[in-house]
Amino acid sequence: MLIRNKSLFMKGFLLFVSFLCVFTSIFMPIWGGKGNGLDAADDMFNRLSKGSSYFIPEVQKKLVKVDGKQITLTVKIKANDAAKALKIDEATLAAQALVNLKKAGAEAEYKGGAITYTGDLGKILAAALVDADDLFNERGPAVVERYALNVKDAEKIVVNAWWVVLDPSIKELQKQKMINEANIVSSVNKRGIEPGYNFYGIKGEKVLDNVLPLSGLLIFYVVYTMWYGYAIFDMFGGIGMGMSKPKVKQEV
Repeated sequence: MLIRNKSLFMKGFLLFVSFLCVFTSIFMPIWGGKGNGLDAADDMFNRLSKGSSYFIPEVQKKLVKVDGKQITLTVKIKANDAAKALKIDEATLAAQALVNLKKAGAEAEYKGGAITYTGDLGKILAAALVDADDLFNERGPAVVERYALNVKDAEKIVVNAWWVVLDPSIKELQKQKMINEANIVSSVNKRGIEPGYNFYGIKGEKVLDNVLPLSGLLIFYVVYTMWYGYAIFDMFGGIGMGMSKPKVKQEV
């Protein structure tokens, strides 16, 4: 390799080597906790996300619009990714969904891979939100006690069973021209059940309480990106491949 500017090349080379050292350290378990630097950053953003994702109280207020609304729906029960992660099959999921619905005062039957249920939509959604709220606020044992379960991840199975029933219910309600009801069910799923399930086991924190570490992480990201860029730029410049404005050829 022909190096035309040794000092510039060595500057870039040292920047690149130091970049690789820091890059390697990010993947080492030296940042606290059980994971590496990426795990630590991910954990922090998860805590901050949970701190700003508590929508259950406002969703509960919407249930007034469907309080006393009687519905009859038939929905296909399919195991979602959460069920697969919990290692439970559709039969187990459907059985728990039946328990959930009946506990909410509905009549329900499982047949041919689908659940047909009849009941007060307001009471059904209210029961689902109570379970989701317990998970979001780290009260999983309350859910287990409420349903008298003694299996692993029982609280998560209960809340996932709610999602599996309510998700297909949205389309069924739309088919019955019950658009407002479908929208409320969708809101319960997306802003109540999903955050409750996904953030269970994560300690929520406010962004204002973590301004310094958050700012430090963002500044590091910008500096680290420039660090790599200047390393490459200087090394290429050292071998004569720099960027410069071409000279304008003057005609005689």
